[in-house]
Amino acid sequence: MSYPQVLTPAEKLADAKKLLSLPRIVVICGSTRFMTEMNEADLRETKAGMIVVKPGCDMKSPHELWSDPVEAEALKVRLDDLHRAKIRLADEVLVVGDYVGDSTRAEILYARSLGKPVRFTHPEVDPGA
Repeated sequence: MSYPQVLTPAEKLADAKKLLSLPRIVVICGSTRFMTEMNEADLRETKAGMIVVKPGCDMKSPHELWSDPVEAEALKVRLDDLHRAKIRLADEVLVVGDYVGDSTRAEILYARSLGKPVRFTHPEVDPGA
């Protein structure tokens, strides 16, 4: 007697994406100092037929939503969690910029631990190369 195979959450998500005929999803990672480059990458990936997700807040730029330092620190934690969720959702990662800091390095390691392909606009900054 054979038993039905139990799918992992990641396998269930992949199956759902296929059933919905969704295009590939790419998540853009990198320092928010590269927001202009991220917007350009978003345009290019969208033109190529990809669904694009990327950081939605640039906390390096002044804004009332993160003007209070205590609230800003809590928001940073929530945004980091949100970005890891975007990585889980995505089929692949695109790292933008010619610099990889600690946060981006952690995102790259996380994506690779999940088996996600990682591309770079500047391959020379790949910490795994």
